[in-house]
Amino acid sequence: MNEVVLMTVTGPDRQGVTTALTTILARAGINVLDIGQSVIHNNLSLGLLVQLPTGEQASQAMLDILYKGHELGMTVTFKPVSAESYDHWVAEQGKQRHIVTLLARRISAAHIAKVTAIVAEQGLNIDDITRLSGRLPLDSKVSDTDKASVQFSIRGTPINTEQMRQAFLVAANELDVDIAFQKDDVYRRNRRLVAFDMDSTLIETEVIDELAREAGVGEQVAEITELAMQGQLDFKESFVRRMALLKGLDESVLAGIAERLPITEGAERLIQNLKSLGYKTAILSGGFNYFGRYLQKKLGIDYVYANELEIVDGKVTGNVVGTIVDGQRKAELLRELVAREGIHLEQAIAVGDGANDLPMLNIAGLGIAFRAKNIVKENAKQSLSTLGLDGILYLLGFRDRDVLH
Repeated sequence: MNEVVLMTVTGPDRQGVTTALTTILARAGINVLDIGQSVIHNNLSLGLLVQLPTGEQASQAMLDILYKGHELGMTVTFKPVSAESYDHWVAEQGKQRHIVTLLARRISAAHIAKVTAIVAEQGLNIDDITRLSGRLPLDSKVSDTDKASVQFSIRGTPINTEQMRQAFLVAANELDVDIAFQKDDVYRRNRRLVAFDMDSTLIETEVIDELAREAGVGEQVAEITELAMQGQLDFKESFVRRMALLKGLDESVLAGIAERLPITEGAERLIQNLKSLGYKTAILSGGFNYFGRYLQKKLGIDYVYANELEIVDGKVTGNVVGTIVDGQRKAELLRELVAREGIHLEQAIAVGDGANDLPMLNIAGLGIAFRAKNIVKENAKQSLSTLGLDGILYLLGFRDRDVLH
């Protein structure tokens, strides 16, 4: 085998550096086996793994590279690569790839140190690190609406995947960040459908609690709702108990509640971008169709499946029409939507906050526990708590510059 050399070029970024150097290599008939380039704060780092043919032509090319680098104000170094090392590199081809995404209001060295330490403990290698969020001025203060994200491209198979996920979860709680770990495959790059829970996910309230306040039974219903969200009470049982307390509520209050529903941070931006990229969106909710349809019109949601309030003579009866949408029904509906759209479950994203969302979170290719209770975070594939719903764009690998603002 001809000699293999790793050529590293560093210095101030400027137009034409890569062209100038590879033109010299091309004239000498030198093959490029691997190439990587990054720019940080206008400083270029370019690496080329090249195969040098025998003879003076290759030696002259290396000399010309040094001269050209000096002319451009770049530092150029050459490192011979042994045949054994090269063969080992080739043998690593086809290893599993994963993406680790770090999300926070601001990212510090402590956050990166913790993530990379967990990765190293699992015997994984980092191939690439990319900042997904935009640049911030030095004098800017931390805001509740700030968004920061860094993506790590990881190579290898974890020693213990579950242990690693738990380590990420503990670190996320300690450092007030979110850390997502996803397999980097064709499905991750081709998600097509996003299904949202409604209450405390798309909106920052539980509609049934709002109805209960209007009916004068707010505290009683809120207590039952909390038990259900924590997974301490079966959803259907909790739903029936709460609905019974709403009996006699006047239909006229529904419109007022709908108009003042607080939309969750980032929801409108996320859905606007999903629509522009051709994604389908759905609400799969244990709440009520009346409010789901209101949000459908307001946000441009494609599908809505929720419970139908029974209203007789202008009054809520305390019953629903048809099948109650509980956790299992949400999972069934997600499967039906996937089949209707002609896609795989791996291409579906499900987002929710309660225990009754876990069935759909666990069958979706990307299941996200959003600002969820601990029991949901611990049992979902991913969780997002520090940012708004538009943080999901980072989990899909989008940079701020790629999306609508």
